Amino acid sequence: MFPNDTKFLVVDDFATMRKIIKKVLNELGYTNVEESDDGKNALPILQAAATSGSPFGFVISDWNMPGMTGIDLLKACKADANLKNMPFMLVTAESEQKHILEAAKAGVSDYVVKPFNAATLKAKMERVYQRHSAAPAAKAS
Repeated sequence: MFPNDTKFLVVDDFATMRKIIKKVLNELGYTNVEESDDGKNALPILQAAATSGSPFGFVISDWNMPGMTGIDLLKACKADANLKNMPFMLVTAESEQKHILEAAKAGVSDYVVKPFNAATLKAKMERVYQRHSAAPAAKAS
């Protein structure tokens, strides 16, 4: 699993969902958790953290948000040299195959479908950790 000092950014336009995810992360031992209410506000936070030498280690973002959607935030992160290798999980109510394929093509680390519980989020995070730690050389290219 990710180290306990991993820096998380939770991006969701719904404050209650941000609180739920933050609570689950806290229960899993992660206390370095920041929040943003949409992708448009999250992107400069991620970029500033990366350039300051204190980058985020994981993003958990809602898919459907005003301003900038989660999928657009994911694409923007993958296009940024400083952010492209960062683990990125989408949270969505959309379980349609076309959305899953779009997210996979964009480079999402994993996704979780609402509603979900703490055990589901933990299992998904473990999968992401295994993928990202297993192939660091492949991810860097």
